[in-house]
Amino acid sequence: MSKHETWRTRQYWQTVGGLLIEEFVSVNASELNAKRPIDGLIVLNEPTAIHTNSFYDIKDKDVVIIQCKATRLGMYLLGQIYFSQFLIQKHQPRSIKLVAICGKSDSIMEELAIAHNIEVVVIPE
Repeated sequence: MSKHETWRTRQYWQTVGGLLIEEFVSVNASELNAKRPIDGLIVLNEPTAIHTNSFYDIKDKDVVIIQCKATRLGMYLLGQIYFSQFLIQKHQPRSIKLVAICGKSDSIMEELAIAHNIEVVVIPE
């Protein structure tokens, strides 16, 4: 994560609690695909802490997926968070909440996010 994203992810996490895993590896790299890290994954109902590894067994856990950009909410960030849920589903969590964190909102993109069950959190500089 970048210096513009990490503090935003952590600020959101502090309002939610749970176990924060930064750069959670949803898919490992192979000959056929690239590694797919998620900016942040919060495992709810766990002690509030930052996990020191990029993986955690989330089977039957309630999780929050976070994708973050310092810029205005756009299609790249929404695509990233929307498709992240399908990568995380393979880990069999009990429930998934999607959160897109950005530096500035966009009314049209926010309507799309709401229509697809994506919470938008704006955290300006």
